[in-house]
Amino acid sequence: MAPTPARTPASQSPAPASDFPMLARKIDGERLVYLDSGATSQRPRAVLDAVSDFETRHNAAVSRSSHLLAGEATIAFEEAREKVARFVGARPEEIVWTSGSTMALNLLAYSFGNIAAGRGMGEASARFLIGPEDSIVVTRAEHHANLVPWQELCLRTGAELRWLDLREDGTIDTATFDRIDATTKVVAFAHVSNVTGAIAPAAQIVAAARERGAGDNGAVVVLDACQSVPHMPVDVEALGVDFAAFSAHKMLGPTGVGALYGRRELLAALPPFLFGGSMIETVTMEGTSYAAPPRRFEAGTQAVAQAIGFGAAAGYLSAIGMEQIAKHEKRLGELMLEGIRRIPGIRILGPERVEERTGVLAFEVEGVHPHDVGQILDASGIAVRTGHHCAQPIHDFFGVVASTRASLGPYNTEDDVRAFLEALATVRPFFGLEEQ
Repeated sequence: MAPTPARTPASQSPAPASDFPMLARKIDGERLVYLDSGATSQRPRAVLDAVSDFETRHNAAVSRSSHLLAGEATIAFEEAREKVARFVGARPEEIVWTSGSTMALNLLAYSFGNIAAGRGMGEASARFLIGPEDSIVVTRAEHHANLVPWQELCLRTGAELRWLDLREDGTIDTATFDRIDATTKVVAFAHVSNVTGAIAPAAQIVAAARERGAGDNGAVVVLDACQSVPHMPVDVEALGVDFAAFSAHKMLGPTGVGALYGRRELLAALPPFLFGGSMIETVTMEGTSYAAPPRRFEAGTQAVAQAIGFGAAAGYLSAIGMEQIAKHEKRLGELMLEGIRRIPGIRILGPERVEERTGVLAFEVEGVHPHDVGQILDASGIAVRTGHHCAQPIHDFFGVVASTRASLGPYNTEDDVRAFLEALATVRPFFGLEEQ
C-alpha cells in the first residue's frame, strides 16, 4: 500500500515537498521552484518506490508465463489498471494502457480510419464510420495531439474539419456550437486548455454533441483530460463523454504510460490499429480474430513498471483528495493572477477570473522574448515553460508566436508563488525596459 501523504497546514501544500526528492535540488544555489507541472510533474517517493519494487522484486512478462514472477507481475499490472479506473470513475475493462495521451488520441483516430477502410467490428462500428459527407469538430484551443490526428483523419476520409471558436479571453464561444450539426460524427475537446488554463463548458459541449450530432445518439465525444485529471475531480461517466485520454507523467506518475478511457460497448465496436502479441484471440495463416478490449488495443510488451507507477500515483492523489488539490491550486492560482496584474508590462493569456481556470497561466512580457523570460526565471531557480506549448493555433488567436507558462502542482506553496512573482518583476528592468 502506498504511503499516505502527510497532512500540512493550509498555507503549505497538500502534497509536501518532503515527499518529492527532486524538490530538494538546488539550481545554481537557489531553491528549486517547480512551476512546470503542465508539461510534466514531479514524482513522490510512493511512485518511485512502487516502480523500484517491481523492477527489483517482481519484474516479468505479464499475461504470458505461468511461473511465480509472471503471476505477481500480472496481478500488479491489473491492480494498477483498477486504481486508475477508480480514479476517473471508470471500470477496469474501460481503461486501455497507452504510451500517453498522444498515442491514445491517435489510437482513436486510426481506429476510426480502419472502419472507413472496411475493418469494423460489427454493426455497432457504423457509428464511427466517417466519410466525405461527415464532419469532425474540435476547438481552436486544442493541443496539437487533439488536433493533428483529426486533421489527418479528415484528409484520409474526405470529412470536413470544423472548430468551435474562442471569446476574446480564450474561453470557448458557445455561440459557435452551430458548427456541430447532423453531419458531425466526432466532437473532440480539451477539458482544460494547456495554455490558458480555461475550463471548457464540458456539460454544454456534450449536450450539443448529443442533440445536434449525427445519428440517434449524436456525435462521439472525445475528451482530452490531460490538464484536468491531475488537478480536479474527474468522473468520466458523470461527464457523459465516450472516450477520454490522460497521461501518467502529468499526474505525478512515470513517463511512457497513459490511458484511454472508452465506454465498454464503444471499445468493443472499435478495431485495433496496432497488431502483434497479446491482442489476439486466434491466429491462422488464413486470418486472425482479436481479443476483447482492453487487450485488443495493447499489442506487444506493455510498460509494466510504468503502469504500476501510474497506479501508485492515482493512489497518492486519492489519499490527498482531488477536491483538496483543486481548492489548493485554485487559491495559489488566484495569488498568481493577482500578483501578475500588479507587474507592469505583462499580459495574461486567458480568462482573468480564477473561477474559470485552473493553475495553468500563460503570459506575454512586453518587449521580452519568452525564452529570455524563462532564462531570467531559471537563474532564480524557477522552472517554467516557454514556447508555443504544442498549441500554435491558440497563440495565433492571441497574436503571439510564443508565451511563458507557469503551471501549478499539488506540491506548490505560497512561497513558490511569491518567489515566482518577485523574479518575474525583475525581467523587464533587467532588459532596461522602464516600468510604465
